[in-house]
Amino acid sequence: MLSFLVVIMILAAVLLILIVLIQNPKGGGLSGTFGGFNNQILGVQRTTDFLEKSTWSLAAVIGVLILGSFFFIPKGVKSNKSEVTEAISKQKATQMPAAPQQQQAPQK
Repeated sequence: MLSFLVVIMILAAVLLILIVLIQNPKGGGLSGTFGGFNNQILGVQRTTDFLEKSTWSLAAVIGVLILGSFFFIPKGVKSNKSEVTEAISKQKATQMPAAPQQQQAPQK
């Protein structure tokens, strides 16, 4: 389920990027590019309002999905760091000799 939410978030983010890039920063946007004539043919009279509403809607969808994904993250998973430190401490305990052995010098 978490991977499904991540895919939906990525799609929403890509759509949000495209919608923001379509908009004109001066407020003209897509409606200023096509002019009034094309807006009558396409049936969209207020393109800038649609783009603004879709921007806010997609931002809200991404926010809700991010907050909702918290419930699908597995809990109680042991971190790898603690496993590694335990393995190292066990390995050190088995490798250390109980008492250092003294070697005798060869006699002539």
